[in-house]
Amino acid sequence: MYKLIQTTFAIFGLTFFFYVAAPSQKIGSQAIGTNRTTPQVFAGSPAFAEVLLRKTEFTAELESLLPDYTDEYPKVKELRFALGALQTEIDRLSKIDQANAGRLTLALGRLIVRKVELETDVWNLLRTYKDEHPDVKRAKRKVDIYEAAIKEILG
Repeated sequence: MYKLIQTTFAIFGLTFFFYVAAPSQKIGSQAIGTNRTTPQVFAGSPAFAEVLLRKTEFTAELESLLPDYTDEYPKVKELRFALGALQTEIDRLSKIDQANAGRLTLALGRLIVRKVELETDVWNLLRTYKDEHPDVKRAKRKVDIYEAAIKEILG
């Protein structure tokens, strides 16, 4: 239990550092930080917090790999893809207006994080198989299911 609490505080500490204390910091070749024009409603939402937590975990993992591995290392490529997909989702969430702020729930954040994980799985499968492969089709259907749920929430 103590280890879980310690880990949680470490993650939130990283989140604070990466997104508040050092908004223009660069990790590897990727700049990180929040957009200072982001509406407060979005930045304080549970959905944003969940997506930001996952982005921070990916960023920390990437940072730990970069001293020992090049950008061509498969895990580095995968993490960069996942970070790009998360940033796309963050940009999407930031466009939600104040009237729909109640839709930015923790459940939405979890759906988004899971969808990005599934998109990363598809990306990995496509490195080996073609679009017609049954595993690729199955994985894409999962992504579509999560995307449909996200669209249903966001309207």
